[in-house]
Amino acid sequence: MTRSIPFDAALFDMDGLLIDSEPHWQDAEIAVYAPYGVPVTRDLCRATAGRRIDEVLTLWHERFDWTGPPVEVMVHRVLDEVTRRILDHGEPLPGVHETIDRLRCLGLKIAIASSSPHALIDAVVEKLELGGKIDLTHSGVDEPQSKPHPGVFLTTARRLGVDPARCLVFEDAPAGVAAGKAAGMTVIAVPSVFDHDDPGFAAADRILDSLEGFSTAEWVE
Repeated sequence: MTRSIPFDAALFDMDGLLIDSEPHWQDAEIAVYAPYGVPVTRDLCRATAGRRIDEVLTLWHERFDWTGPPVEVMVHRVLDEVTRRILDHGEPLPGVHETIDRLRCLGLKIAIASSSPHALIDAVVEKLELGGKIDLTHSGVDEPQSKPHPGVFLTTARRLGVDPARCLVFEDAPAGVAAGKAAGMTVIAVPSVFDHDDPGFAAADRILDSLEGFSTAEWVE
């Protein structure tokens, strides 16, 4: 008997889900803003995890009455620093390759749908040697609005030629969970910098400690 699964595609967030990049994002943001005396903290970084970096820095500049270089300049500085740190020290999170391989074996298309810019997505794909396993990548920088808006997931599904209702989303942040659900997709939350009991995960269809806990058995018909 042929085994099937009620999904045609799996859409993966990237930072904090596929690679342990969230601490490196925090280190980069803190390091870039430190010379300007801006009190960027890890708690502040965690609170904005999952959002596009240009939106995050715009919020900070408004909050701290910024008089330094414009957002565009600071975005490039943060991205240069975080890319360097991730390429030097980033590691795949548990279960990444196994989960993708199992879903590919069931015939699902695989995509990365991340708020990070294209260059960083490409760097992580190369770092984790995922190039042969990913059908496409899509960056939230190409969307008018970032997560929790569903645009990044809806565009990814359209580019894959897949009905959003047939997409399985893996996310580590509440903003991403909200985006996936708003897109009409099934969402599995794998919290990284957020607590499992964060209210933002209540809408998820499943909550896992890591991708190692994902099983296709409950979905296979």
